[in-house]
Amino acid sequence: MSCEEAYTLSVAGEPTVAILHTAAAPASIGVVVIVGGPQYRVGSHRQFVLLSRALAGAGITTLRFDYRGIGDGSGAARDFEDVNDDIRAAIDSLCTRAGVGRVVLWGLCDAASAALMYASNDSRVVGLVLLNPWVHSLATEARVRLKTYYLARLRNREFWRKVLRLQFDWRASLASLGGYFRGALGRSSVVASSTVRPHFLARMKHGWAAFGGPVLLILSGDDFTAGEFRELCGSDRQWQELSAGVRVETHELAAANHTFSSAQWRQEVEQLTCLWVRALGATTQAGDPPKV
Repeated sequence: MSCEEAYTLSVAGEPTVAILHTAAAPASIGVVVIVGGPQYRVGSHRQFVLLSRALAGAGITTLRFDYRGIGDGSGAARDFEDVNDDIRAAIDSLCTRAGVGRVVLWGLCDAASAALMYASNDSRVVGLVLLNPWVHSLATEARVRLKTYYLARLRNREFWRKVLRLQFDWRASLASLGGYFRGALGRSSVVASSTVRPHFLARMKHGWAAFGGPVLLILSGDDFTAGEFRELCGSDRQWQELSAGVRVETHELAAANHTFSSAQWRQEVEQLTCLWVRALGATTQAGDPPKV
């Protein structure tokens, strides 16, 4: 049986809450579940709770926690670009309390983005599980909408019925379409100036390249965020090389939505994560990619 322990975690002097799921016979590798968006340690549909229990049941000690300013965390709220200190404190706590020296970061949406920006700065991080990473830009949004919405409308019978019945607001639609065409011609990523912090897409790309370790990438088929990630990887050579690297294992859940809200989708994610992390933990060298 696994054991669950709730305690206070200190991040830069601010108290927050962590839940440690300790496996009965723990592996040499642990998992830190990073929260994404306006979430706290439970996750949508109790996803993080159920994932952590599944991992602990498979022998993988797991920690889930609140950022400062979110859930039961004190201090000012912050977004995914400013949580490096929170992630480091969680890893410190997991390693100290569970006695593990190797850690996998697990993140959905902008938590996956945060993991990519953090991982190369901490040698204890030996693997990443990334679900529907957040890579939003006006250019990728425009291209995905053109492909998924406007092309789909042209194949929709009801759309043509409205056109024939003169119930179609063509002026508004043309204006919207023109806006997305202009956006689609824009750059897919942002290059930082010397006077400001690099854009998060540039930081993610740099972080992935600098990390170079094994990655489990899980993408939903019915999700706009995943669609933007696919679009970015298809239009940017460096992103394409990173996502198609030999250390990247990709799984597509064709019917799944953004948060994997059904029991079936959630269990698929749990199984993929458990198998991959256990295989990584069994490798003889920290940098070896897992074989599952």
